[in-house]
Amino acid sequence: MLQFINRFKNPISLNLRIILMMAIGVVLAQLISNAIWTAQWRSDYETRVADMSVAMANRVTSTVRFFIKLPNSYRHLVLDQLRDMGGTRFFVTLNQVKIILEDAVDTPAKSIVIEAFNKALHKELGDNTPISIVFSQPKDLKVLNNHTKLSDLPERWGHQTLMLAPYDTPILVVQFPINDKEWLYVATVIPSLLLEDSGSPLSGERLISLLVSLLTVMLIGIWGVRYITIPIRRLGRAAERVGRGEAVLVPVRGSNEEQLTAQAFNNMQQRIQRYLNDRERLFASISHDLKTPITRLRLRAELLDDDTAREAFNRDLEDLDLMVKGALQSVSETDIHENQTAVDISRLLDNFLEDSKIAGKNLLIKGSKVTHFIGKPLALKRCIGNLLDNALHYGNYVSITLRETDKHLFIDIYDDGPGIPNGDIEQVFEPYIRVLPKEGHSGGMGLGLSIARNIARAHGGDIELENLQPSGLKVSLRLPLSIPRSA
Repeated sequence: MLQFINRFKNPISLNLRIILMMAIGVVLAQLISNAIWTAQWRSDYETRVADMSVAMANRVTSTVRFFIKLPNSYRHLVLDQLRDMGGTRFFVTLNQVKIILEDAVDTPAKSIVIEAFNKALHKELGDNTPISIVFSQPKDLKVLNNHTKLSDLPERWGHQTLMLAPYDTPILVVQFPINDKEWLYVATVIPSLLLEDSGSPLSGERLISLLVSLLTVMLIGIWGVRYITIPIRRLGRAAERVGRGEAVLVPVRGSNEEQLTAQAFNNMQQRIQRYLNDRERLFASISHDLKTPITRLRLRAELLDDDTAREAFNRDLEDLDLMVKGALQSVSETDIHENQTAVDISRLLDNFLEDSKIAGKNLLIKGSKVTHFIGKPLALKRCIGNLLDNALHYGNYVSITLRETDKHLFIDIYDDGPGIPNGDIEQVFEPYIRVLPKEGHSGGMGLGLSIARNIARAHGGDIELENLQPSGLKVSLRLPLSIPRSA
């Protein structure tokens, strides 16, 4: 049970959660209402059984009172006339012994019937009179003695006295002594209502009715949930597209809550856009302001007579220039304003392959061809270029593998370099962080991987690093193959 509740806390979708809640609510409501209805039905049924039992017990008591008051010499004569004439629902005999009968009925209403008969008969006969009340099947019913069955008697006796046709109705038999030598034997047919729950609340028709109502509610609920969650799905797709760099305005329509959410989303998007524009203008202004003094310093450095000082001065200026360019690249080259279009990834990699051959680097490309990927061309070029620059810088041999799944494109880059310490794998994505600089090479400013991950995430993907054995590094660039559309 606990495992089911834990699963229910995190369903696949909001639709599933609401539908499950509706289903549980409907089932619980049906169970509670049926429990109440069944209790009421049971109470009414027991009341009807008790009333009918009292009425039958009173009629049996009247018959018993009649025979007890008859003189002994007339009793057998009256019994013979009743058997011949019929017209009563009682089979009455006077027996010399108590007939042993097998009780063949076991229902919840049986105790109500017996209690009613006992109460009525004891009131008439007294509490000290031993009374035997048994339910028997017609085929097993014994009369007159312990050897004679009703089925052995003439058929008209059963039809005319007990009105049995066919012999399949339960028979109630009451026996008690009326003197020291005789037992009065009274048998009567018991209506099926007294012993069978013919109107059971769990009948097949009622179960079908409950299932149909549940199915109807669920179908309407599923339609209603899907209709209600349309704005949520629309907002989710819009947020995904905004995260990819597109400008999307969500329509302000629907209920008050939907309009409020859509308007808040649009306002948030506009504030984010203003922030990005302000940031871009700020860095452009910084770049412009810094380039002029850097250029003047470079010109003045050329006037220095000391070659050592001039070289040191130029190196510092180059470092400063790299810092400015790197900071600008981290902002401008992941710009969400760049339009998305079809990008030939395979051709882009072929261009990198030609450049690596000119530089004398070993690069191998394998895997499937990808010629129509929707993305930002310049940003993707910068992202893949940064990853390849790192691989070619630290490794002597680099290979690229293209592979596709149903939802993603993977560009895996392998090198045979020293790799990255496991504790620093996530840290290297932070700006200005460099791990294991190559000896004799100043390297960059530690912005390459940070820029590459920002570009990948702007496309809805990511970059993962994995050390290889015995040495080397695998860089996996994951990009989504499709772009969600707004509702």
